Amino acid sequence: MQARFRADVLSNNKNRVILDRWNELALPDGWLVAGCLFQTVWNLQAGCAPEENIKDYDLFYFDGDDLSESGERDVQAHVDEVLSDLGILIEASNQARVHTWYESYFGHPYQSLRSTCNGIDRFLIPATCVGICPDAIYAPNGLEMLYEGVLTTNPLTPFLDLFDQKAASYCARWPSLRVVRTANAAV
Repeated sequence: MQARFRADVLSNNKNRVILDRWNELALPDGWLVAGCLFQTVWNLQAGCAPEENIKDYDLFYFDGDDLSESGERDVQAHVDEVLSDLGILIEASNQARVHTWYESYFGHPYQSLRSTCNGIDRFLIPATCVGICPDAIYAPNGLEMLYEGVLTTNPLTPFLDLFDQKAASYCARWPSLRVVRTANAAV
């Protein structure tokens, strides 16, 4: 299934170009993650263009030596320079500093992370916990739920209010998705 996932993700030309320029980005513990991956799969399943309905492209990296906003802005500026010709919104996020802003932004506490993959593990919906780089795919919950379109809460981030917002947004764009309630969620 990983070969299918890689082929599907790369059918989105923006994903392909980002991965083709990976070495220029030089992100420590870097991964292309989230919506640009799983939404490409859902677009293909819905018979849509691979890039349709994708709001942004997320790059996660981990730099525990620089937790500053300015350091993250510098990385973002470099990413923008390398990928400016793509004409898409690309967001670079240092996973080492998420715990410094998450609660004030989302209203829930967030433990510090140990790696980029640790951040991917905590996406609100297990089916969307995916990342890719040129040499690897990271899918800690497998890929079955992603391809089946099953949206459940993540026990690592059991925030029902945030889950409901995210699931509603996804279901509005891809009506074939199914929300399955689990008992591990908290408000």
